[in-house]
Amino acid sequence: MDLSAAASRARMIVDKAFKIAEVDQRIYGSFIEHLGRAVYGGIYEPTHSTADNFGFRNDVKQLVRELNVPIIRYPGGNFVSGYNWEDGVGPVDQRPKRLDLAWRTVEPNFVGTNEFMNWAKEVGSEVMMAVNLGTRGVDAARNLLEYCNHKGGSYWSDLRHSHGYEQPHGIKTWCLGNEMDGPWQIGQKTPQEYGRLAYETGKAMRLVDPSIELVSCGSSSTGMPTFPEWEAVTLDHTYEVADYVSLHQYYGNRDNDSANYLARTMDMEHFIRTVTATCDYIKAKKRSKKTMYLSFDEWNVWYHSNDADTQIEPWSVGPPQLEDVYNFEDALLVGSMLITFLRHADRVKMACMAQLVNVIAPIMTENGGRAWKQTIFYPYLHTSIYGRGVSLQPIVDSPVYDAQDYTDVPYLDSAVVYNEAEEEVTIFAVNRNLQESLDLECDVRGFEGYRLVEHIVLEHEDLKAVNTAAEEKVKPHSKGTAICKDGYVNARLSKASWNVIRLKKEQSI
Repeated sequence: MDLSAAASRARMIVDKAFKIAEVDQRIYGSFIEHLGRAVYGGIYEPTHSTADNFGFRNDVKQLVRELNVPIIRYPGGNFVSGYNWEDGVGPVDQRPKRLDLAWRTVEPNFVGTNEFMNWAKEVGSEVMMAVNLGTRGVDAARNLLEYCNHKGGSYWSDLRHSHGYEQPHGIKTWCLGNEMDGPWQIGQKTPQEYGRLAYETGKAMRLVDPSIELVSCGSSSTGMPTFPEWEAVTLDHTYEVADYVSLHQYYGNRDNDSANYLARTMDMEHFIRTVTATCDYIKAKKRSKKTMYLSFDEWNVWYHSNDADTQIEPWSVGPPQLEDVYNFEDALLVGSMLITFLRHADRVKMACMAQLVNVIAPIMTENGGRAWKQTIFYPYLHTSIYGRGVSLQPIVDSPVYDAQDYTDVPYLDSAVVYNEAEEEVTIFAVNRNLQESLDLECDVRGFEGYRLVEHIVLEHEDLKAVNTAAEEKVKPHSKGTAICKDGYVNARLSKASWNVIRLKKEQSI
């Protein structure tokens, strides 16, 4: 490793005894909403050269499989708060076309519950199903659950049989509405209104299928004027019926202040800690033995497409909405967001990158053309593949900087995962320093006999570099400088870089 150039230094101690929690693989989930080209032109395009017999694009399926996405939230999002699920089942040619008021488009209902379940099975994912608590409520939710999960011998389960699906779908995870605190939401509720409705809906759903798990709707972002009172009031109702509370957060760099932008996970830390504290307050208030877990089921960078979206004419099918083209610095922030989830693996048990295809997504498609990888595809891929096991608590000493909105921001943003079964240790690290490399010394003496496998790096001289269908400018390489010797890993982390340092026990390499 060439140490001739100037660089700041950071130190880390990693030991298998410093356990945070087992990583729930569902933190690498994603999201498909009936929005823009996520469904029509994204996962579903019957005229495409790679389309299967159901009209789903095989090239997209292959990229989703590559990401190894364990769970996918469906069908929304804002869309679900005006959605009648019955419109999306039965013979396709008999399904109604509806105005979707959330995104002001026409929903043709070519893809509905059964088709999506088929697609999810094809890509190896479970489904996190959301129910409409905007314009609907208890009845529609319990009927959808009966349709999906009841074996047979009842009206809705027999209707599923008649649609060609004898075996129940067995959907385990259900969201009780979406962003019900938001004035943009169809059927917005006060916290008291939502809490009562969500409790009664969850109670009825558990009578249909006691094996399900439920997600209570949390705040739409830390910027909501009702945060965190919304959590305190709603959980006062839903605490004993729900298993998770949801968190949603998007970030952007509208001011073109990259140092401040890369520090925005400090806000995410605050969000997670505040919601955790609120959950534990309600637990104490109720003298409950139950711990409420967090489902960060919408998160990503979202700001590039805002102006373009205002130019879209309403009432079309599958318009190009929310099609952010991500640059290199967006990939760095996405990496830090994933690192944040790993550091909170004790409470964050599910997370869904919003969304998966075309709509603020790691995968983009051309109608009739190619599917390709955005810059943010890679940190998502690396954590999903290598971030499974036990999240460890590293002891970190890093130089810090002050940004416009944040102070004492560590240049080194890191998480460590130990996969005992595979005898592997993976260090994920972002160097937030935009000017200098960062020399990392990591004490791994607790992992005797482990050797370096590879040091993956995502870097680019231009923070604004993007990938397109024609050219992939931002992609990882395995030429990182890390070495492992005498129980220490030493690596030079390039300025503004995403790093994955993989170790494995020698005899198993």
